[in-house]
Amino acid sequence: MPVATTATARIPYRSTGTGPGLMLVHGTGPGAEINWGHLVDGFADRRTVLLPNYSGSDSAQDDGGELSVELLAGQIAAVVEHAGGGPVDLVGFSLGSVVAAAVAATRPELVRSLVLVAPWLHRDEYMRNLLTVWRRLGDLGDAEAFGRFGALTGFGRPFLAGLGAEGVDRLATNMSPTEGLLRQLDLDLRVDIRALAPRIRTRTLVVGATRDATVPVEHARAVHAAVPGSSYAEVDAGHVLVFERPEEFVELVRDFTGQD
Repeated sequence: MPVATTATARIPYRSTGTGPGLMLVHGTGPGAEINWGHLVDGFADRRTVLLPNYSGSDSAQDDGGELSVELLAGQIAAVVEHAGGGPVDLVGFSLGSVVAAAVAATRPELVRSLVLVAPWLHRDEYMRNLLTVWRRLGDLGDAEAFGRFGALTGFGRPFLAGLGAEGVDRLATNMSPTEGLLRQLDLDLRVDIRALAPRIRTRTLVVGATRDATVPVEHARAVHAAVPGSSYAEVDAGHVLVFERPEEFVELVRDFTGQD
């Protein structure tokens, strides 16, 4: 697996497929594969798909310091440069959308188009309380409660009901309170890109999830309003809409980035 380096980190990434670059930036969690692995084949027939694992993921190596949006944006930019210099179509989910927005605002030469999935400008009181509870479950060391809380807030009720008890139990094992993931949650609580969003001039699509209990859809609408000239779409799903509506999501991205 190729590795890009910055002053404080080594960022591994997977590259697959052929064609113009499409980079998928994961959200809070163990890494890119858990967010995007099931979607790669939907893009790799016509694109070189890049999946970086930034600091806090299971495979990244860094100095263990406090994370920031600027730090992670620098890591994503380093991967783009290491993979060939771009520009790429940049797709970010959740925390990854915040990071992708920062890359587009500060390194526009690296970004051909931008897709922001379930983004937010800064946390409101609802998000502050939700993320604080999740973070404190991590401090308690109760891995099962931590994972179940992530599943409960990350997915819409109809989707969870369709999985059944065994499916939900398996889903709850996807998130463990590792030191790296807790550092990412600390960053989630500090996110504020209100000054960066209006600087984005890249062609942008913002995607909100109508059943999102983690980052309520009003936040995506606010990002759309803040990014000049952006387009907007909503998907009837919970926060992790890339799992709940994968075909719809792939179609949205392929259409917007001109892949079809």
